[in-house]
Amino acid sequence: MNWIKKRKLPAIEAIQYNSCSCIKLEDLWEALHNSFNLAQIYLLEEILDKEVMSWASFSKAELINAINRCNNSSTPGPDKLSWRHLKKIVKNKECFNKLIDIADICINLGHWSSHFKTLTTIIIPKSNKASYDSTKSFCPIVLLNTTGKLFEKMIREQLQFLSISNNFIHSCQLGRLKHRSTINAEVALTHFIQLGWVKNLSTSMVTFNIAQFLVFSIT
Repeated sequence: MNWIKKRKLPAIEAIQYNSCSCIKLEDLWEALHNSFNLAQIYLLEEILDKEVMSWASFSKAELINAINRCNNSSTPGPDKLSWRHLKKIVKNKECFNKLIDIADICINLGHWSSHFKTLTTIIIPKSNKASYDSTKSFCPIVLLNTTGKLFEKMIREQLQFLSISNNFIHSCQLGRLKHRSTINAEVALTHFIQLGWVKNLSTSMVTFNIAQFLVFSIT
């Protein structure tokens, strides 16, 4: 494809799923869909009800911050609208205000346009695999329409602020949050280890995967 460096693709064998070869296109789609899109999340503890809060309208600063962090070289979705194009569009004051109005309307009406849900999924084979007869040897890349992704960034920022400021998120949650990155997890791990040393204790760590999520336990 013209948006990635050209490379020689590996010889692909018939993908095996549930001990059967995926010969038909329908069987191949079912195998990929069940492998990549059906991760389930189970609530381990009951979530207590919180006080209902009102959603604040989006500000101009939120839109500017969201779009400035976007890479111009990112591949566009089905609408072929790149971040570079959208950054030029928002320089027009009327277009800028209309985008904020659309984002606010989506929240107030509780409606997400079908245009924002339209996507293209590309399945790319991972490099240096001994065999390509398993779905785990491939990586899916989802390309969404650019305007919808912009609104998602704005919503995510406001949701994260409200969640953290009102203690909705557990303090042990370190991923996908501002100031709680992998580095913070390493600092916390180092703290637990050194705390054990002070008490003449030994520290062990167990890591395991649960439905595409990484969980670790420290003792």
